[in-house]
Amino acid sequence: MAKKRDPIRLEVLRGEWLTPALRRLVLGGEEFARFVPNGFTDAYVKLRFGTEEAPEMRTYTVREIDEDAGEMVIDFVVHGSAGLAGPWARDAAPGDQITMLGPGGAYSPDPDADWHLLVGDESALPAIAAAVEALPAGAVGQVIVEVDSADHQLELPVPDGVDLTWLHRSTAEPPARDPQDAAATIAADTPLARAVRSAPWPEGQPHVFVHGEAHTVMRGIRPYIRSERGVPADRASISGYWRRGLDHQDFSAWKSEFKKVDDKVSA
Repeated sequence: MAKKRDPIRLEVLRGEWLTPALRRLVLGGEEFARFVPNGFTDAYVKLRFGTEEAPEMRTYTVREIDEDAGEMVIDFVVHGSAGLAGPWARDAAPGDQITMLGPGGAYSPDPDADWHLLVGDESALPAIAAAVEALPAGAVGQVIVEVDSADHQLELPVPDGVDLTWLHRSTAEPPARDPQDAAATIAADTPLARAVRSAPWPEGQPHVFVHGEAHTVMRGIRPYIRSERGVPADRASISGYWRRGLDHQDFSAWKSEFKKVDDKVSA
C-alpha cells in the first residue's frame, strides 16, 4: 500500500471542456494502483509542476475515482495563460504525465445532519459536486455557487429537498467600495456573501461547506456562519482556495498572516 506522501506518477488519458473555463482531465496509468482513496468528498492531491530541481506544488480536488477502471478525474479552472496548473491542463494531451502526492481531505456531508449548506465558486465546484452526489435522497439544504455567467454552469442534480442557486458575476450588483469601509465589511457585501446571508436558515443542526475566494469566504462568510449563526468548528468546513489579485506565492503569505491574526482573535 502506498503511503500518503509517496509520489505517484500518473498520465493523462483524456480530457474535455465542461465549461469555457473548466477543463476535466482523466488521469491513470500503471502507478494509479498505488493511490489509496480516503472517502472524503473534498479529497485533494498536490500536483507537482516545474522541474525536479525546483518543483512547484498546486492543490486540486479529486472530483471522482474509478478504482475498477484505474482512473482519477480532476477538474481545472483555466483562465487563459494565468497561473501554472491552468495552462498545463488547457494544453494537456493523452500521454502527458504529472506527479502527485496525497490524498488529503477532511469533509464529507454528514448523512445525519438536519440540513446542509454548500457554498463556493468555480474553484470549489468539484468538491461541491462530489458532496452533492454523496447527499442522501432525503437531504435538505442550500447549494450556492458563483460563476462568471450561465455558460459556466454545470449540470448539478440535487435531491428534491435541496435548493440550488447559481450566481453570475456578469449580472451581479457590485459590492460596496467605500474606502472608509473596513475590509471585512466590503467582503461581507460581495454577491456570494450577500446570497449566503439572505438564504433561509432552517431549524436544526446544519453541516456547512464553504470554500472559494479567500477574502469573501474568510472575512465575508465565515463570521456569519461561525459567530452570528453559532455553527461549531466541527460542523463547518470553511477555507479559502485562492485570493483575488494575488498569485500563489502572495496568497500563501496572505494565508499565513491571516492565520496569525485569526489565532489571536480566537484565543
